[in-house]
Amino acid sequence: MSHFNAAMSARARQVIALYPEPRSALLPLCHLAQEQDGWLRPEAMDEIAALLGVTAAEVRGTATFYDMLHTEPVGKYVVAVCTNIACVLSGGAEMLEHAEERLGVRVGSTTEDGLFTLEESECLADCDFPPCVQVNHRFVRTTTPEQFDRLVDELAAGGHAEEIPPHGTLVRVRRSGGLRVDRADIARERAGAEERWG
Repeated sequence: MSHFNAAMSARARQVIALYPEPRSALLPLCHLAQEQDGWLRPEAMDEIAALLGVTAAEVRGTATFYDMLHTEPVGKYVVAVCTNIACVLSGGAEMLEHAEERLGVRVGSTTEDGLFTLEESECLADCDFPPCVQVNHRFVRTTTPEQFDRLVDELAAGGHAEEIPPHGTLVRVRRSGGLRVDRADIARERAGAEERWG
């Protein structure tokens, strides 16, 4: 039984077709599963493994290496506060402490209503606007506690849907063209190279 819904199954097949080796689609398929469910469920990792011809352990090992992938449930909004040098010198530690108080959770936890997960992050690459805060990997440029509180209230009320999709959605623009891989051509090229080079 497929864990991916019909639309995600079709997208998964399209993604796999972009790569000469199916296993190269591992990260993009993890992102698709996370987009569907909000996190990487064990059954999604099993399906990804089956689609790519790898083990479920390889999928899990890859997923746990990257901090943009979550193997446990997270909130609809993953709030990241940077505490790298530029941000910490501009109040990043204080912003993180304020975020814990405002949301009522410690770093790495999710609010009881399931809306917010709070994370401490290394450099988020928006050093001109410290301390940097992201929500679902989108810059929100809330550099004061007051701005942070306003953003939390607006998100809780359903605001910012155009700029900040639910956690797991990396892009909203779907690729409809570009390079497609013909595995038969690749096999012919490899056979020709083996004949030429022995």
